[in-house]
Amino acid sequence: MYKILTLNNISVAGLDRLPRDNYEVASEVAHPDAILLRSYKMHDMEIPKTVQAIGRAGAGVNNIPVDKMTARGISVFNAPGANANAVKELVVAGMLLAARNISQSWKFATGLEGDDAVISKNVESGKKNFVGFELPGRTMGVIGLGAIGVKVANVCRALGHECYRLRSHHHGTERLEAGGRCGAGAECRRSALQGGLCHLPCAA
Repeated sequence: MYKILTLNNISVAGLDRLPRDNYEVASEVAHPDAILLRSYKMHDMEIPKTVQAIGRAGAGVNNIPVDKMTARGISVFNAPGANANAVKELVVAGMLLAARNISQSWKFATGLEGDDAVISKNVESGKKNFVGFELPGRTMGVIGLGAIGVKVANVCRALGHECYRLRSHHHGTERLEAGGRCGAGAECRRSALQGGLCHLPCAA
């Protein structure tokens, strides 16, 4: 029976991968064999001598003292790309919010007062301020084709964008759907981009 110490709330979908017949998983465990965490800062934590592995449910490991763990022979694992789809959806939501002035029009609509006739009149006179624009035909640049950038680039193509994808290497380009261009920085600048998305690590 392996003992797993959790330092943050971990998704049940993830914990279900650890059969209860073989693993004891809890937020309070004596002499754990491994540690699971998300954002908990471990730098000032006293790591039990029994720990053999640390797993982070996330991309980065800046909250884990990796060098110290390496010196002790403790393996550190992360999960790059695990949240890529969620981030892609938020990026697309942000694009639509901006293109259609949804936040501004929502604020306008919720501030309307009066009877139906007054509200209808104010809507007709005010809606021209929130027209926005359609996405098809726009030229979009996507910088960084990692787990997130590839998904965003594919969605941009599906929305009808002329899409320029900038990458420094070919890793990830095999997951790009047909269409669009992978170019160098100068090519992207010449293309008169109408929008740009950067998906780069903090160290880039």
